[in-house]
Amino acid sequence: MTAELATIIDFIRYGASRFSAAGLTFGHSHDNPIDEATHLVLASLHLPPDIPPAYGAGRLTAEERANVLALIERRVSERLPVAYLVGETWFAGLKFKSDRRALVPRSPIAELIESGFAPWLDGRHVERALDLCTGSGCIGIAMAEYHPDWQVDIVDISDEALSLARENIAFQHVENRVEAVKSDLFEGVRGRTYDLIVSNPPYVTEDEYAALPGEYAHEPKLGLTSGEDGLDICLRILDEAADLLTDDGLLIVEVGESEHALAALLPDVPFVWIEFKVGQMGVFALERRDLVEHHAAIHAAAAARR
Repeated sequence: MTAELATIIDFIRYGASRFSAAGLTFGHSHDNPIDEATHLVLASLHLPPDIPPAYGAGRLTAEERANVLALIERRVSERLPVAYLVGETWFAGLKFKSDRRALVPRSPIAELIESGFAPWLDGRHVERALDLCTGSGCIGIAMAEYHPDWQVDIVDISDEALSLARENIAFQHVENRVEAVKSDLFEGVRGRTYDLIVSNPPYVTEDEYAALPGEYAHEPKLGLTSGEDGLDICLRILDEAADLLTDDGLLIVEVGESEHALAALLPDVPFVWIEFKVGQMGVFALERRDLVEHHAAIHAAAAARR
């Protein structure tokens, strides 16, 4: 059956068909089998994702054929995310190393980074930024790449995630502008101040985690779950962020489907839910002054989780 496959396009089509027939879940950087198969085939051939279409007619060698077919079968049989199979993925237009040490990068915050955080940072001076719960380092490193005048700290509690993040710092050559710090949220960076804090923390509920497709079982649970309603870590961030933000500082946090629970829990806090090209995706912006004004309610909600 596969002996008739010869070109790059052949293998992309075959991979997409196998993935569709197997009923795989697409939620790690891609949302459809064609993009997923394209990622797998091109990355396995060490080719960029924006390769000119004419190269699709290129024929694979016998060794390349065997490697691509093996990866396709592993994607189906083991339900491994493609990024883990090929060891790389793309975020905000940048390539990052990706493996089981951290979640596969897939945050809508990439769109904010590519747009310069407009209009949220319009007219606002930023010198230092923090990427909290950094995982692979993709958000903080991308911020530094798009804003060469920023100094960016990236923090995580996981030694494994930080080891991958440091590899990505070196891979993107931003060692002089990005520092990786082991920290339980803000503990390791207290005393520092930031004009912008961005976070994609764990926010999956326990019930949601139990129902996740097999692909997600390969990712570290530490990076996914955050209590019964997904808000345990977010509430800690809200409770403590004002201490590290400058007077005109801004907090941006992704909470995904836990958006509704957060809005119901803190109805008076003026969360601004950011609109993306595909609509709202559970990411809010909040000014430091609003964190200060509503600190009593925020602190009470956070304290109830401890």
